[in-house]
Amino acid sequence: MPKNAIDGQCALCGKTFSKGSMGRHLTACLNAKPPRSAAKTVPAFHLVVQDRYASDYWLHLLAPITATLDELDDLLRGIWLECCGHLSAFEIDRQHFSKVCFDEFDDDQDMNVRLSDVLKPGMKFRHDYDFGSTTTLVLQVKEMCEAAFRKNEKIVLLARNIAPEIPCAVCGKPAAHVCTECAYDGAGWLCRKCLTKHDCGDEMALPVVNSPRVGVCGYTGPL
Repeated sequence: MPKNAIDGQCALCGKTFSKGSMGRHLTACLNAKPPRSAAKTVPAFHLVVQDRYASDYWLHLLAPITATLDELDDLLRGIWLECCGHLSAFEIDRQHFSKVCFDEFDDDQDMNVRLSDVLKPGMKFRHDYDFGSTTTLVLQVKEMCEAAFRKNEKIVLLARNIAPEIPCAVCGKPAAHVCTECAYDGAGWLCRKCLTKHDCGDEMALPVVNSPRVGVCGYTGPL
């Protein structure tokens, strides 16, 4: 897996910045960009998202404060997580919000709650997807700002990391596949050619994609 934080691309201007400077750039870029035609300016949260363990995978999102946790969950699933319809949950200020609430979990609340009711600037919170092979994301509310959204537009992707280049464990070329049986000992990252000679065969292989869920369960990429 990648070990060093890498650059990302701003979706507003198309320019590339380091992970550390992207937040500052986006604040300036949002203020510099004129409102889009047929768009309404509303209060919004600027959210920063990264994987808890593989921090090279990160996103910046812009969400109207009236958006719900359910809508945020749907976006995270669509970009990074969804593979087999697993359950998911947020933990915010010691409160739990689940995609599906069960009677035995009396403390869990439904995700159909507005962001403005549970978030504030500077707050950090957590999202878990799949309670078997769990992918855990750490989110932070960087700031509240005024932003333009078109009708029916919900949460907007502002920036994301450029896909890390993971070397093939055999020849060192960029890996295109990961063997789910061998991924965790480092031997499962393989280029197309080396996959054909791999002992486990290609039936255990998943594509290498730009997501912290790469190589996990049946994940093959964004919806």
